[in-house]
Amino acid sequence: MGQPANLKKQTRQRMERTGESYTTARKNILAGKPESPRAARAAAARDYAKEARDKAKAQEQKGKNAPAAAPADELPEYPAPEDVVQYDAALWHRVLVQAGVINKHTGQPLSQALLSGLAGGIGFMAFTHEGAEETAVTLVTRHNPEPYTQNLLARCGATVTERTTGSAERAVEYMDAALDAGRAVVVRVAISALPWIDGSTVDEAETLDLVVVGEHKKNLLVDDGSGALNLISPKELAIARAMRKKEKHWQAWIPSSRSPKGPTLAANAVEAIEETTARLLGTSELSGVPVHFAKNFGITGMHTLAARLRDTEAKTGWTQIFASQQALASGLNQLAGFFSDTRFSGEGALRGLYSDFLAEAAELPGLSALAAHVDAYQQLSSQWDQFADLIDPEIDFAKRAEHFAVLADAIERLAQAEEQAATALAATAQALSVKAGK
Repeated sequence: MGQPANLKKQTRQRMERTGESYTTARKNILAGKPESPRAARAAAARDYAKEARDKAKAQEQKGKNAPAAAPADELPEYPAPEDVVQYDAALWHRVLVQAGVINKHTGQPLSQALLSGLAGGIGFMAFTHEGAEETAVTLVTRHNPEPYTQNLLARCGATVTERTTGSAERAVEYMDAALDAGRAVVVRVAISALPWIDGSTVDEAETLDLVVVGEHKKNLLVDDGSGALNLISPKELAIARAMRKKEKHWQAWIPSSRSPKGPTLAANAVEAIEETTARLLGTSELSGVPVHFAKNFGITGMHTLAARLRDTEAKTGWTQIFASQQALASGLNQLAGFFSDTRFSGEGALRGLYSDFLAEAAELPGLSALAAHVDAYQQLSSQWDQFADLIDPEIDFAKRAEHFAVLADAIERLAQAEEQAATALAATAQALSVKAGK
């Protein structure tokens, strides 16, 4: 299965047109799957919002006092997505900026890196699932299995209002009240139900948090991290929210600009680091995870993946799982796609973002010792990028075992480096906890 020379560019362009994730867009391009007619609506909505922004910027540059009349009533000071590395941390960064919440220690907004680290930052989980048509490969390099967003909200130090209800009418009332108060509202939806997404390409159980930022005529304006706003009718949004059986109609917003003090953020950062390193090192029990599945998590999970890559005989070995050229290309494309994802994995397996978190956390009161660990996670980010570059979806089928062995060697080296970094960081976090009198 050949790849276009400009596959990455084509994938990004398709993402912009369709709202698909990087992995889905890449997969559909390689499979030759046409774009859904729904993409036209998404493109129109994005062009519409972009045109409004461009007009406003042009007027501002001309020195006019009054901004250009925008057709969209976007909430004030809601920033456009920029430099998104981790989707949820970047989303909540924008929501907190719009609410006026800052890091009182620096006087600056709570950054994507800081919020990501407070949520847990990094982790590891890898497994395969054999379906009727293809084998799904899953790679998660953000913190797990604890709820990432809930961790973020609990530790960011801002005032957060959350609501869950079985009533669609009550959910709308909650959302409207927050919007009327000038606050952006985060809602959880089934991705397959969004009007600009081809539902046949997405698992029905897959969800996404969106930000409702305002209204235009009878429609709502939502931020899905694509770089521009999408239009969705209240009915369509209600359907997408109702399909989420768990946490039905969940929504959250920031009702005030009350901001966390430095010592609060410092304590929460240490707590987050202790949880993160414990998960990576396997020194704390995985709550809610079956014993037989726990071997897929943390550094143990890296060793498990390496063993399955090397295994040429067992049914759980990758050589037997990907027993055709088509299955092989599909599996390796999925694996590669996670390193361009922004939700569950990402560039450098999110280790570079975690390094940025440690650098920022080191500036908080009493946490200067964390600065000693910044370089280790920058180096890990580079090593993960090197691993991603090794993945070759076009590898000859007859050479797949050799290719898997190369990947296994790289994963083992990563596991060793991850263990060294996490062990050292855990020791520093423990010392900081003792010093703080925990």
